[in-house]
Amino acid sequence: MEIFGGFMVMMSILGLFLAVIWFVMPFVVFAVKGRVERAVILLESVDQRLARLEERLAAAEADSGKAGSPSDSPATERG
Repeated sequence: MEIFGGFMVMMSILGLFLAVIWFVMPFVVFAVKGRVERAVILLESVDQRLARLEERLAAAEADSGKAGSPSDSPATERG
């Protein structure tokens, strides 16, 4: 009968462990949710900054293309 007594102790420990996890899990989920929302906001701001940089780069390339840089002219090619 000691086998069943040991089994009951193990099941009690397992049940206590699961109960603690059950009570703590919502707080962990809400903490992670807040971090994910902050990460999303940060990524959106980085994406906006990157889009502005791409626009500035495209405008700078368009301006340099209009000026006709000497490296782009066919007269400088050898052949």
